[in-house]
Order: sequence, then C-alpha cells, then structure tokens
Amino acid sequence: MITRRDFLRHTATGAAALACAPFSFGQNPAPAAAPTVSSFFIVGDTHYCADSDEMTKMDDVSAGYNTRLVEWLNRLPGTERSAEIGGGPVPAPQGVIHAGDLIHNGDKTGANLKMAETELAAFLSEWGLNGGDGKLRWPVREVHGNHDAPHGDTLVVDEIKDRNARRAGLANVSANGLHYSWDWAGVHCVALGIVVGSAPEVTRKRRYAPLDSLAFLQDDLAKHVGNSGRPVVLVHHVDVARYSAAPPDEKLAQQEWDYADVHAYHEALKNYRVAAAICGHTHARNIFRWDGTKNTRAATGLPFLNTDNAGHFNSETQAFLHVEITDAEVRVSEFATKDGWKSGACTPQLWKFSLAS
Repeated sequence: MITRRDFLRHTATGAAALACAPFSFGQNPAPAAAPTVSSFFIVGDTHYCADSDEMTKMDDVSAGYNTRLVEWLNRLPGTERSAEIGGGPVPAPQGVIHAGDLIHNGDKTGANLKMAETELAAFLSEWGLNGGDGKLRWPVREVHGNHDAPHGDTLVVDEIKDRNARRAGLANVSANGLHYSWDWAGVHCVALGIVVGSAPEVTRKRRYAPLDSLAFLQDDLAKHVGNSGRPVVLVHHVDVARYSAAPPDEKLAQQEWDYADVHAYHEALKNYRVAAAICGHTHARNIFRWDGTKNTRAATGLPFLNTDNAGHFNSETQAFLHVEITDAEVRVSEFATKDGWKSGACTPQLWKFSLAS
C-alpha cells in the first residue's frame, strides 16, 4: 500500500495528471450533482494558531494553510476525479466532519487564553455552522480534541455546546449538550468528542475526560438505529487501535484512551452495521479494519478512518478524506498537498469496504 507521504515525495508539485481537476481558483467547476448516496469530507487537526507575539492576530502560516484548505473544500465538488480512483465528478457533500483539534491553544491557560480566543474566532469565521454562514459552503460537524479541551472545560467545548443548540438537522443531543447525532442520506452519524467512555465498572481517573459519551452512544443507537440495519458512522478525536490492549500498570494513567473504555466502545457497536469510525490526532493517515485489537492488518472488523492533519502550521504536507457510503459499500479517497494547499492532488488509491448485511 502506497502511503500518502510516499506519493507526495515522488509526485511533482501540482502535477496535473493526478489532480482531481486541473483548475485554478479563478475558474468555476461544473455544478456538483446532488448526492444519491451519503457523501462527506473528513478533516482533522487544523490547529488554528495565533501569533505568539501578537495574540489577537493569527499566525500567517496557520492562517494561510487553513484559508486555502477551506477553498479546496468549497471547490472540489463538481470537479473530475483522477482515473486512479474511478473518475467521475466529486459529488456534492452533505457536509464536512472535523475530527478535532480545531485550534492549537485551547488547552492553555493564563495569558495564552487570548491565543485560544483568537484561534476560535478565526475557525468560526471560516467554517461557519450550517453551510454558507462562514466561508465554507457546507455544514460542519465537529468534535473537540486534546488541543481544544482535554478535560472538557474550555471555551471550545462551551462553543460546541452553543453550536449544537443552533445546528440544523440534528437527531439527538446529549444531556450535557456536547455529544450529538444526525442523519445524512440514510446514514446515522454520532459525534462523541475526544474519546468514548466511561465504562461504568472502571472507576480510575481518565487522562482525557469522556464526558459520558459511551452512555450517549449506547442510548442513541438503541433509539435511532435499533434493528433497522442502517449504516452508522462514529466520530471521535483520538485513535483507537494502539489503546486496544491493557498497558503495564505503571502506564495506565498515561493512556490517552483507557483500554477498558476502548473495549466497552467496541462491545457497544457489535449489533450495528458500522460503515466507519473516524478519528484524527495522529497526524498520519491510517485506513484499516478494527477488530477490537491492536492489529491494524485484520481481515475483518469495522472500517476505521484515521485522517491526516489538514491545516497544521508545522508541516506543508496535509490531507483530508472524501467518503461515499451506499447500501453496499464504503468508498474512501484522499486529497493531499505538499505545499500548504497552494496545490493539491488525489492520492492514487481508493479504499473500499463491503457493507453486506
């Protein structure tokens, strides 16, 4: 399997042969057809970052990367895909899922809180909420990451709760106002925050606060999916496979996701038709089947989509995913850059997962 970084290393900048469509931002792409399947983009780890010397101003590199990222998300639908991933126009998405770490300094306190305020304001201005109320054309569904709110007590979490009260098309919102679910073209999606937990039989303190996301997931799926067989999509920030086994006792407190919560999460999904579980956090793409263990080469298990960073100021190489879900299969492709979104190209690989009942 060719990796995104291998592809970028061996591909000339902006090579037209691999571009999803050879156009400039001054051109108008063909109108994007309304999707007949669930279609959406997955973005993670934008890390909007303020200038450390002038905290009321965005860092120029971070601002440039993220502004151009939104431009690509706006303009890709309706453009032609490369032959390597099947050709045809990119369908209009129902929206964009953001897998967390919206901003870079949301976990900071004191003087750096001003940086977080600047970063969050920039994110909200560009991404909007319900589509067209910011610079992004599409509705956005976001969760928080460890740079946003590791303990669930920052302005980012407060903002997500406020956004959930105004977010169009939700099916369900948790009692604490943070976790939520919605339906896109027959697919039931659930946003679960930084990690999923807590397993009630385990009382040890967690490194990252799950804020009752496991209980919300169990209740939501029972009420809104039940025995229907509808495809389900889950979204959280932290990756799962490396936390799927018990660590040595001395490392329990360091674990980003408690292994007991990971096990409870996997158990909660066993009676459902999971089309995808989505995360960010690792700053590297990893697409595999998760069978509840650490094995990322398992032949069976639910499709797991770990997306790369999409706007991090520390690297010119970025990427995001596009997902299409039909009743029969999940199709995943990647769009990537090696120059901070001045140019972009499709990774020449298409991932497919059967959704047989």
